[in-house]
Amino acid sequence: MMSNKASYKTSIGGQALIEGIMMRGVDKTVMSTRLPNGDIDTEVILEGVSKKIFFKKMPIIRGVFNFIESLSLGYKCLNKSAEKSMGDIEIEDSKFDKFLSNIFGDKCSSVISFIGIFLGVIISISLFILIPTFIVGIIPNIEDNYFIRSLLEGILKIIIFILYLAGISNIKDVKRLFQYHGAEHKTIFCYENHKELTVENVKKYTRFHPRCGTSFILIVLVISIIIFSLIRIDQVFLRTSIKLLMLPIVVGFGYELIKFLGRHDNWFTRFLSSPGLWLQNFTTKEPDEGQIEIAITALKEVIPVKKGLDKW
Repeated sequence: MMSNKASYKTSIGGQALIEGIMMRGVDKTVMSTRLPNGDIDTEVILEGVSKKIFFKKMPIIRGVFNFIESLSLGYKCLNKSAEKSMGDIEIEDSKFDKFLSNIFGDKCSSVISFIGIFLGVIISISLFILIPTFIVGIIPNIEDNYFIRSLLEGILKIIIFILYLAGISNIKDVKRLFQYHGAEHKTIFCYENHKELTVENVKKYTRFHPRCGTSFILIVLVISIIIFSLIRIDQVFLRTSIKLLMLPIVVGFGYELIKFLGRHDNWFTRFLSSPGLWLQNFTTKEPDEGQIEIAITALKEVIPVKKGLDKW
């Protein structure tokens, strides 16, 4: 490991999977999964990641493309981890699966994936855009106060988001997923503090990390309050449509802000990071030793040979 004892901020990040963890390094992405027989399976998902593409260097724009890429890669790894963790266990297809299989044949799995993503997007848009806009829209005497209207919509989004996380965090399978999320954070912290990656060392670190997707989502919600307050249109459908078109800008600004917070450690950045860290009480749980072992295995695979190449 590195000899310099000062804390090191790495660009390596990860995602919790079904009985596993995906880690993204500077030149490759891997996922490690616990198989039904107890072994750890590690697979390289992506190699030769290029950062020379112009849009990956442009502020704001790079955030949009990184977000889309992360969603696509994360969904792919979730599906793979589910298959690996189930092993040879066969689950009988539902009537709906059989219906789609009869229609689309070999393309059935792709169609089901598309339907899943489509429904997820629809639910997200409904929860965080349509419902808040509708509720605030029926409040009397608020039409002309654009900032207050945007503020109330933003507060509703955050409340819905927190209630959603609180509601799912104690579901058995989701809680286990969040334990892997905690293992990912603790392991990265251990690496950033130049300690040997062992289960005992990783246990000592906190599961709350400032460069987390949970913090990113909260930041995006807050930024949306500010940006959407500039939309001075009363017609609900048109206002909602413009918000959807502006989402990439909001995501881009959120990416730049979380990048800034991750690179600096002072009272101001700690203050800005504190709400996101608090929210991780819901999205991370304390992992067991086996889950930490998975995180260590995945992280070791993406640590660059050349020291410092992964500096955030």
